[in-house]
Amino acid sequence: MTPLEPDAKFGVLKHLDLRTLWPHEALEFTPWLARNLDVLSETLGMDLELRRQEAPVGSFSLDLLAHDLGSDRVVIIENQIEQTNHDHLGKLLTYAAGYDAAVAVWIAASFREEHRQALDWLNQRSDTSTQFFGIVVDAIQIDNSRPACSLRLVSFPNDWQKKVASRAADELSPRAEAYREFFQKLIDTLREKHNFTKARAAQLNNWYNFASGISRISYGLSFSTGGRVRTEVYIDRGDQAINKLIFDQLMAQRSQIDAEYGDLLSWERLDDRRACRVACYREASIDDPLLDQAELLEWSVDHLLKFKAVFGPRLNEIVPSVGFMAQSVDDLV
Repeated sequence: MTPLEPDAKFGVLKHLDLRTLWPHEALEFTPWLARNLDVLSETLGMDLELRRQEAPVGSFSLDLLAHDLGSDRVVIIENQIEQTNHDHLGKLLTYAAGYDAAVAVWIAASFREEHRQALDWLNQRSDTSTQFFGIVVDAIQIDNSRPACSLRLVSFPNDWQKKVASRAADELSPRAEAYREFFQKLIDTLREKHNFTKARAAQLNNWYNFASGISRISYGLSFSTGGRVRTEVYIDRGDQAINKLIFDQLMAQRSQIDAEYGDLLSWERLDDRRACRVACYREASIDDPLLDQAELLEWSVDHLLKFKAVFGPRLNEIVPSVGFMAQSVDDLV
């Protein structure tokens, strides 16, 4: 960036009325957030995937139902482009209970102090697997530039309290801690060097999944049984027939995909299961004292990037056509 001259003038920063950008909350702001969930993912440090907009809970509708792929947790999102009120606090708790959510997110133009304190209180009283977030949404503009959206956390779980509560369990599982350390390095490398994910925190699991940009299809890495590590593209759109259609269309391009990938791929249709996968394996165990973690990390990053480069464009073409095919078949039944 070129240094400013001594007499240079700054632009004027101004805050915009949210309703000039999104006049109607349900019809405009919620759909915008659904299409730009990566903005919220970055704020929360998660890898969020949209599961449903206006998800039913009794006679009410949750704004957005999402999934944190990295931790396999249900995330509910309730938003309003005005100051918080008791009605939305009640809805947030109702929806969290309705979907047994591990993460509840409340987005608003501003937070009344009593509502921010309510979220803080819930975080202090909830167990280590339940989290509440309060986020202020703001729209800003410099002079006549394009408007920008800003999301700012005003209430979030107290990490220190959560870690203290789970420390005993961590100490009983050196393997889980080893998994977390490896995946933390993997996540940080993919986020900082390759913009592959918005996630920031690894879990105590032997696997981690990343969003592909297509709902219910993910890229993942796991330490599987038998001392092997697996990278994969995992297909589970919620319907077995659709999953097999997607897999078969990929399979029809197997020779080109194998050549482009440049390594031995395992094509696993998994006919006895709903989902399908294409994977690449190598020998490695987190328990091996001679494991070269730096080399494994490099291998993992390389293969996850290759899965995205090779399968991403093809899935973007195949999935919409398969959805249309499935809809056409339903119309004939």
